[in-house]
Amino acid sequence: MTLEEIRTKINEIDDQLLPLLTARLDCGREVAAVKQKTGGPVLNPGREHEILDRMENRAGAYGREVRVIYAACMEASRSLQHRLLGSGEELRTLIQSAKDRLPSGGRIACQGAEGAYSHQAALRLFPEGELRFSHAFGDVFEALRQGTADFGILPVENSSAGSVTEVYDLILKYRFFIAAATTVKIDHCLAVPKGTRRGELKTVYSHPQALAQCSEYLNKNGLSAEPFSNTAAAAKMAAQQGGSIGVICSQQAAETYGLTILDRDIQNSHSNCTRFVAVCRDPVIPPDAQKISLCFSLPHTTGSLSGVLSRFAIHGLNLTKIESRPLADKNFEYDFYLDFSGNVHEADTLDLIAALYEELPRFSFLGNYRELEAAP
Repeated sequence: MTLEEIRTKINEIDDQLLPLLTARLDCGREVAAVKQKTGGPVLNPGREHEILDRMENRAGAYGREVRVIYAACMEASRSLQHRLLGSGEELRTLIQSAKDRLPSGGRIACQGAEGAYSHQAALRLFPEGELRFSHAFGDVFEALRQGTADFGILPVENSSAGSVTEVYDLILKYRFFIAAATTVKIDHCLAVPKGTRRGELKTVYSHPQALAQCSEYLNKNGLSAEPFSNTAAAAKMAAQQGGSIGVICSQQAAETYGLTILDRDIQNSHSNCTRFVAVCRDPVIPPDAQKISLCFSLPHTTGSLSGVLSRFAIHGLNLTKIESRPLADKNFEYDFYLDFSGNVHEADTLDLIAALYEELPRFSFLGNYRELEAAP
């Protein structure tokens, strides 16, 4: 057979399959009507696995392929049932009650010190904010929990050094909401206390992410890297302590603490950026929000992650990040953090999130927010 003849045959088979597929979805609609009366759950894992195993065995050499096809059919049927039943009522209520505007001010908690990149992010998102600096990332979350801060500014990802895993662990622990995000251009400097000469310099202090971002420069110049809590905090320490030590920090931090800049723009990548998020206790969802963050765990079944991700593909939603983090009190069990493009005011998107809310363990909606690109 020629390729065109094979394609013609495929079209004929598809014409026969379509009525059967829509009839199967009609059955899903009828199942939803029954469950609305009985209150039964949409997801029945035992029933699904029984069908998948049976069809895989009957399909012979095409068993695996047929299993994938039937899994997609059942994902679609469940999605339809959730929509008809209005699943996730608690989540829908939470989203409907969210504030629709980010304030320009408030009490803003940042990790680090004045002049840090988090300081720049805070000023960009909250130009009238009352900034309060904390020593550790966990202190920012505790300030939110205790009500002494309205928003917390935290770095979550760098374009060259990757995720800030400690922050993701804290997001998954506290389950606060992300209200906004922004990207800050990173231009690292090598700075020293006044009077320190280049030849005296042996050790450089900074946040581990900044040290990783400038690893090529440090190696080339034979400088030893020492981790510190924050780039600006390292600059402040160097100014107070003096001596033959250096720091990697922003120009703003160097100038704030009176340090001498020896070299500028020393990061490995000259397009280096860090993404910061604003975290709060109650959801804020502006009408033009374009990014959604979720976290959840998965049942211990083969293909569970693939099944969840396929639902986003079915809805035409673009995943921008997925991060897995181990559960501290479990062996080889994980929470997943996920970002994707979308707006919860769109019915299809809200229906998907509500369905996942009903089906997935430890599910949390973490926010729908605007993300500002890096300032020029």
